[in-house]
Amino acid sequence: MSSHVIDYQIKGESIQIVEVELDPMETVIAEAGAMLFMEEGIQFEAKMGDGSVPNQGLFDKLISAGSRVLTGESLFMTHFTNRGNKKAKVGFSAPYPGTVIPIDLATSRNNELIVQKDGFLCAAFGTKLSIVFNKKIGAGLVGGEGFILEKLSGDGKAFVHAGGTVIERTLNNETLRVDTGCVVAFESQIDFDVETAGSLRSMIFGGEGIFLATLRGSGKVWLQSMPIRKLVQALSPYGSNRRKEASSLIGGFFES
Repeated sequence: MSSHVIDYQIKGESIQIVEVELDPMETVIAEAGAMLFMEEGIQFEAKMGDGSVPNQGLFDKLISAGSRVLTGESLFMTHFTNRGNKKAKVGFSAPYPGTVIPIDLATSRNNELIVQKDGFLCAAFGTKLSIVFNKKIGAGLVGGEGFILEKLSGDGKAFVHAGGTVIERTLNNETLRVDTGCVVAFESQIDFDVETAGSLRSMIFGGEGIFLATLRGSGKVWLQSMPIRKLVQALSPYGSNRRKEASSLIGGFFES
């Protein structure tokens, strides 16, 4: 089915939100708990499935909902519909600071986009959400990244959340190696894998981790500077940043 055509604005800088304007009877789907505000006329309903397949049977809905559980997301998705007789807005925010990336699936190759499992925020009604498994299962399991990914399909607008600053790169039959966890999304024709970082010395003493995500091919990729894993480590009282607030050697010496 064709996706609803929605208008939007992205607001904010370091902690962004997306504000979607819906015409009467237009719908936007979102992750449970993502809604920030909604104007009069907007009604919401929690449903199993994204609604992209009309008259979908109960069994298919259960399969779709079960696949979302595998990605760590809620069993239900929330559908926001403008039931009023004039335009109305609904706003969505992500669960941690970062950037909202608007993507027009109609301009992506095969009308598909592969997204990290916690990256999807909201999309125009008609967008299909499904999961894909990394073909290199062993690498996905050992590397801890990219074993289960989420696929967005359709011809409408979708919004992906990323931590920190976002970089968009276009590969032209190239290879890009990235810190695991920093890959937000990539077009479906890109080959994605998780590989060892290099020699044993580099893996142990290089400080870049044991594994790197590798992207090969031609197409667009989106990278984030602060994935949630790094944010948690930076804020942890036992993390590597716990003594960086000390302004001098003496201050650090007397720190409790």
